[in-house]
Amino acid sequence: MIFGAPDPENQAMRPNQRVQKVSLSTTLALDARAKELASQGRDVINMAVGEPDFNAPEAVQSAAVAAVRGGKVRYTPAEGTASLRKAIAQHLTDTHGVAFTPAEVTVCHSAKHALSGACLTLIEPGDEVLVLLPAWVSYVEIIRFAGGVPVEVPPRADLGPDLARLAAAVTKKTKGILINSPCNPSGYVMTAAEVRALSELAEQHDLWIVSDEIYRRLVYEGEPNASPVQVSERIRARTVIIDGASKAFAMTGYRIGFCAGPKDVVAGVAKLHSQLTGCPNLVSQQAYEAALLSEPREVAEMCAQFDRRRRVIVAGLQKMGLETPWPRGAFYAFPRVQSFLDARGSGGFCEDLLEEQNLAVVPGNAFGVDDSIRLSYATSLETIERALERLAAFLARRRSPTKAGR
Repeated sequence: MIFGAPDPENQAMRPNQRVQKVSLSTTLALDARAKELASQGRDVINMAVGEPDFNAPEAVQSAAVAAVRGGKVRYTPAEGTASLRKAIAQHLTDTHGVAFTPAEVTVCHSAKHALSGACLTLIEPGDEVLVLLPAWVSYVEIIRFAGGVPVEVPPRADLGPDLARLAAAVTKKTKGILINSPCNPSGYVMTAAEVRALSELAEQHDLWIVSDEIYRRLVYEGEPNASPVQVSERIRARTVIIDGASKAFAMTGYRIGFCAGPKDVVAGVAKLHSQLTGCPNLVSQQAYEAALLSEPREVAEMCAQFDRRRRVIVAGLQKMGLETPWPRGAFYAFPRVQSFLDARGSGGFCEDLLEEQNLAVVPGNAFGVDDSIRLSYATSLETIERALERLAAFLARRRSPTKAGR
């Protein structure tokens, strides 16, 4: 029997409404378009994706190779190997000054996987979750898919949390707060006082906190990143930390991360993943464990490079007249471009920038703030300089009379 093309009238073979309502990740879509243009021979500069351009530390690579060559690459428990969970718990204890045990850690395929698992475990249908803008592109979609209602809270002018607006956004349906510091896309790092005030609000209204700390180690000046778990034991008991190897250890392709928090919550994540995805892969688990145990020297060198790039890109953007809030952490700049936008907003701006100047950046509307764009400086200084030249040329054209009214 020969089978033909699928019947377009076959109603059974359609994605369900939950999937149809999910938006495609803007950063991944722009990254794909940039790579498509590059494959056509275009000289594309891709500053859309948040991926360190460094190799993973030597200790990580050696551990991964040793795991493969050792031959015993098998299934592990759904919550991850006992040795990695122990290493993560000790790392959290050392870096946060708050004791963690392996039973309070579940290893996941990535920080995004950990975040998804935490939201699916915590959110009941109809629960409202406060999301501080600007917010990473996947937060809103993950909350919605989990059955929750994202409530987006605008920031202050410096892109820090507006605590008055946050308090005003709480209703009887509010069940949680999702925070991210250092912030993707702005690079804003919350102060300890801000984290304390936010945590006290959560305690006052009996809310859980999911604290995305994937950029925690990438803070270049001022006070270090603060975590809600450092506020008090009561706050620690209502907080789930999300973290992973991708950013600080340049292990994006290894896809390994974790959630840490109350035992029943992280056990729930492990139970969920045991059915949906199975265990994290053993090679990446052993590589991550090596990174945590050895504190590779390459990490400090990478941070120093990011710091230099940060200063160059922000200075270049400000020289163009673009108001750019100072990023203390992560590896993004988030300049305001509102005077250059047409009716299509930041999305149209970025589409034109890519097509006209072969420069890929992410529109602010993907993060809930349409007056800005995000540039990742996880690339070389030479590339940053070339990107700034292209952006300046694009803005000059937008300023010209021939572009008036666009």
